[in-house]
Amino acid sequence: MSDDAAHSIFTAYRPNRRTLLQAGSLALLLAGKHQIAFGASIMAVRVWPAEDYSRVTLESDVPLVAKQTLITSPPRLAVDIEGLQLNNALKELVAKVRPDDPNIAAIRVGQNSPNVVRLVIDLKQEAVPQVFTLKPVAAYQHRLVFDLYPSKAIDPLEALIQERLRDAGSSSNLPPALSPPAEHVASHDPLGDLIAKHSGAGATPGASTPSTPAAGDKKVALAPPPAPPAAKAPETTVTASPAPTSRKTDRIIIVALDPGHGGEDPGAIGPSGTYEKDVVLKIAKLLRDRINGSTINGSPMRAYLTRDGDYFVPLGVRVQKARRVQADLFISIHADAFTRPSAAGASVFALSQKGATSTAARWLADKENQADLVGGINVRSQDKTVQQMLLDMSTTAQINDSLKLGTSLLTHIGSFAKLHKPRVEQAGFAVLKAPDIPSVLIETAFISNPEEEQKLRSSAYQNKLADAMMTGIRQYFTKNPPLARSRSV
Repeated sequence: MSDDAAHSIFTAYRPNRRTLLQAGSLALLLAGKHQIAFGASIMAVRVWPAEDYSRVTLESDVPLVAKQTLITSPPRLAVDIEGLQLNNALKELVAKVRPDDPNIAAIRVGQNSPNVVRLVIDLKQEAVPQVFTLKPVAAYQHRLVFDLYPSKAIDPLEALIQERLRDAGSSSNLPPALSPPAEHVASHDPLGDLIAKHSGAGATPGASTPSTPAAGDKKVALAPPPAPPAAKAPETTVTASPAPTSRKTDRIIIVALDPGHGGEDPGAIGPSGTYEKDVVLKIAKLLRDRINGSTINGSPMRAYLTRDGDYFVPLGVRVQKARRVQADLFISIHADAFTRPSAAGASVFALSQKGATSTAARWLADKENQADLVGGINVRSQDKTVQQMLLDMSTTAQINDSLKLGTSLLTHIGSFAKLHKPRVEQAGFAVLKAPDIPSVLIETAFISNPEEEQKLRSSAYQNKLADAMMTGIRQYFTKNPPLARSRSV
């Protein structure tokens, strides 16, 4: 064969550029499918323990597929995760379980089959697990989440009373709840029921027995929010009978404090790496201590924290918790952030039903309302009816009272700190939509501002903020006494 003939045959069968590109694309596609099925990489693992629930998170570069089985004796959750090879990141889970985790005793991992990793979560008590996936958002990639709720859910009322009992030293130091005649009771008071239960009032001969189960036996997720007080004249202070064994009943004033973000959701992050979730929790605990040591016109005060550790609480649950303890006020504590580091100053916000009072307020509300996306909630488990009710039931009276509270707080914060705006702003913050509780959101400073970030890290500045908030709360109640409600302490 001549050289010219051989060249002609080679030219006839030489693939053109389009053919090569198509073949390359097919190879990449096949490789991609293989990677999704068998090549997932674990980017990070995290464990978030809390009394409410404990969370385990696996973060990966592609979605994970898991099959879980709950074993009751001994209680444990077994999960088979497809497309994984056991690596050091997964092995780290074993060491991330803390001894004080109230729900998780230990975690074991192993290669169950060539492409399946088995994860076994040993539980300290019976649990109701929720396993779900989250799409990439913010700094996170794909997440596989295991939320482990105790089978008997933590009731906020029960938690509040247990804290009160611990502070008192023993239940013997608490007076039994007094039961005034039915015509004098403005509304059912589950807090008084719980105090009576823990102080032994239920065992007193002749004491009335409630026809409904004790509030402490209810799961918070199932307990309906308390109805607003009946529209009747405020009751006068209930006076005990003159018997020698009678004791005084006081009105407990409850302030719900809501440290923003938590757990998977760090909130804003300062230039030096300060997490908003950590700073606002410290401030909330300082304010809690001040509230718990205070009285208003002789009535003791009590603070309730929607979260008291580093874990995530969905926005709607924060509102539900405040309503469950029949809080008189709701104060959500945050630290602001903006794209320009020069932005500075504290702000106070109330709810608006007619739109935001400024573009900045609308932008901030939209940002804060996305917390559930970052923190991660199991959408399928959420009660859409309850969610919509919380969004729609805010009232004009609640907003007016919130503006009064916000003005008082802003005045005292402004006595030592720079203010971003001189008045209370309004926007559609989801966490402020309790229809029967005056509610405000405080942005303590701009954590994105290097100077203000350092202030927020300072214990002295945190104490100043807590002092100013306490003074503002006192001033508000001086001008707006809480509604009468029978509660024993």
